[in-house]
Amino acid sequence: MTDTLHPAETAVTEADPDSPRKLKRSIGVVGGTLLTLSCVTPASTLFVVVPDLFGSLGTATALTIALGSLLCVAVAFCYSELGTLVPSAGGEYAMVSTLAGRLAGWLVFVLSLLVVMIVPPVIAMGTADYLAPIARLDPSWTAAAVMLLATLAGLLDLRANAWITGVFLVLEVIAAAVVAVLGFAHAERGPAALLSMEVAGAEGRPDTVTALLVVSGLAIALFITQGFSTAVYLSEELENPRRNVARTVLATLGISAVIILVPVVAITLGASDLAELTGGDISAMVTAWSDSAVGTFVSLCVALAIVNAGIVMVIQNSRVLFASARDKAWPEPVNAVFSRLGRFGSPWVATLAVGVPGAALCFVDLDTLYGVTGVSVTGMYLLVAVAALLSRRGAHRDARAWRMPWWPAVPALLIVVLGYVLTQQEPGHLLWTGGITAAATLYWALYLRPRATTRWLVTLPEDARS
Repeated sequence: MTDTLHPAETAVTEADPDSPRKLKRSIGVVGGTLLTLSCVTPASTLFVVVPDLFGSLGTATALTIALGSLLCVAVAFCYSELGTLVPSAGGEYAMVSTLAGRLAGWLVFVLSLLVVMIVPPVIAMGTADYLAPIARLDPSWTAAAVMLLATLAGLLDLRANAWITGVFLVLEVIAAAVVAVLGFAHAERGPAALLSMEVAGAEGRPDTVTALLVVSGLAIALFITQGFSTAVYLSEELENPRRNVARTVLATLGISAVIILVPVVAITLGASDLAELTGGDISAMVTAWSDSAVGTFVSLCVALAIVNAGIVMVIQNSRVLFASARDKAWPEPVNAVFSRLGRFGSPWVATLAVGVPGAALCFVDLDTLYGVTGVSVTGMYLLVAVAALLSRRGAHRDARAWRMPWWPAVPALLIVVLGYVLTQQEPGHLLWTGGITAAATLYWALYLRPRATTRWLVTLPEDARS
């Protein structure tokens, strides 16, 4: 337990100057915000993930997402403070390792890797559905092609990727805006419906959505806006990270919450009846509100949004794997390979290592992993909140960093709420995540901990230590 409860004083080490391990600072707040907004992927989230919430929560979907966004404000405060205090490409695991101990950081790494490895192929599986207006394609092969395309784009310079994803992001926002305008223009009910807490039952009759169902849905709601954390993965490539990490995290959360929540409210008010809302076929609603041409336009925008999500998530994943190798999480030959940088300054081997397996995962049934992802995100946020609670001890008390308001109340309350949310998740999802966490703990106990002086040494870039 000492590895978990006490900060690792020796965890931060000097990087080997002879190794090509330093990422290039090349983007500012605008580029970072474009990348992080693209990782939230508002349109693909709206069309791929939100329909599942409509199916279980009905008219309470908007309320659940709003509550999840409110929780994410507290999470964003924690990320902003820790991301400026520990600006490393390792993201959550670097922050938690430095402040809460090496074991806690390792478990956060495993949870974050689980999330970022599984989510891209799951979202990519929706590409074929939204290309249906122009071509009938096999979902698995189409998703695999998207993942390979994203991998190739991830090998480019990050500044170029920021603008590529920025163009796609504009199309995402347009698609979400079209849905919102059409939904409000064809409203069938008033704002009171947002609090009616109803979902269509098996026979089409209204069933009541209980408070426990809303709490259970918060795990997916947290996942919906989860991409704002990408800013901390890019903190080694953001200019002036002490200031820009916090700005990027908070700006991304605010913008993405609006882009997602406003169309959800419009859909709730504009659905012809409760059965249509619970069915969650947003493309069909858009076509019914307008015509097939508009429906086709929105569908193609969503398909592009999914490609965009793949690019940004591959970038994010590769940075996590690169940082873990640089911080010696694996046997030395593996570390040497994954920490290599290419001609554009990107970790090309790590990019291939996450992109190609992602393409293979497109041929696996991943539906049940939505729940596992929700549990993993919630657990990861909980450990980040624990680190935030410990962020003002010892040498970190006077360090230069953005500081959250209402500390320590914010992280303490967040720990309580997230702990309760975890207790309301399905046992199967908890068992899957718990099993993976147990295996990771075993690797820690048998390999990493006995080699404490040579393995799992969290490295900060030299310009972040001053």
